[in-house]
Amino acid sequence: MKISIYHQAWIYTNLNESLAKLAKLRYPVTMSSYSIGEAKTQLSKLVHQAEDGEEVVVRRGQKPVARIVAIPESEPVVRRKPGAMRGRIKMREDFDEWPPDIARALGIID
Repeated sequence: MKISIYHQAWIYTNLNESLAKLAKLRYPVTMSSYSIGEAKTQLSKLVHQAEDGEEVVVRRGQKPVARIVAIPESEPVVRRKPGAMRGRIKMREDFDEWPPDIARALGIID
């Protein structure tokens, strides 16, 4: 079976795009290295670089000791709706009262 030039180009283009997307998911685009002092003064810039997909390495002297990478976006946080359990939970009337022996030990009563 012979594949036309058009189809070969289409396969090549789509394969390259897919591989590029896959590489971006697993590996950062570039990597830069900064000393601890440089990282302290340029932290905002380094965070932006990490958000853009770059891996930022922080080193003590020549030894790499930390990495700054972006945290992948997660599902949006669902906010708790106050009062959702209203009427379903019952508290005993003496809930806030201390047992007499514990109240005496804490000095709440004589």
